[in-house]
Amino acid sequence: MLLNQPRLAAIIKPLFSGLVIAALACAQAQAQETTPPRPARANFGAESAPLDVRRMADWVVASADNGGLSFAIIDKKDAEVFVFDRQGQILGSAPALLGLGVGDDSAPGVGNKPLSAIPPKDRTTPAGRFTAYLGHESGKNFFWVDYKNNIALHRVVKGTPKDHRLQRLATPTPLDNRITFGCINVPVDFFEQTVLPAFKSTKGMVYILPEIRAMRDFFPKYHDMGE
Repeated sequence: MLLNQPRLAAIIKPLFSGLVIAALACAQAQAQETTPPRPARANFGAESAPLDVRRMADWVVASADNGGLSFAIIDKKDAEVFVFDRQGQILGSAPALLGLGVGDDSAPGVGNKPLSAIPPKDRTTPAGRFTAYLGHESGKNFFWVDYKNNIALHRVVKGTPKDHRLQRLATPTPLDNRITFGCINVPVDFFEQTVLPAFKSTKGMVYILPEIRAMRDFFPKYHDMGE
């Protein structure tokens, strides 16, 4: 018995729709299978970095603590800054000048004092996790890390002649990199070619590693990812 065209169409249409849905589901499943998994470690490429920096970067990436934002890690012990994109790929590193005072906390009220009123022992770069953003002050860009306490990452400034800030940045040792009131000074080229592009369109996360107190004091969820 031959089926008329309307009845044949009524039979074929559901079958065709089912095939299309199955094909789309199969294609979607294949696309999901070919999507690369989120990296479990930060990618330092050819960059060398202290173990504490590598462990912190790996934890940030594995735990997604950066919230999908580019991030920076500041190692006070070796006076270095490392900048990463949102996936944990390193974008660059550079030496830095840090607060003259050794310590991991900002002195109470330090952000409300004129620089001349801050004693040397209170000129610290605080440790911790900070949500940072670019600001425009006095015609220059500042990457504000802790605005309340006037802590920013910015281009190196000459300061007074006796500071020798440019010379301090150029030496191979971190022993003479403690000179600022708490801000993080980096080479001009590094700030303009690495920091600005990484954070110019959004905020970012900054992790300043402690130099005296334990890591867990500032990063309670932190744990070593192992080798």
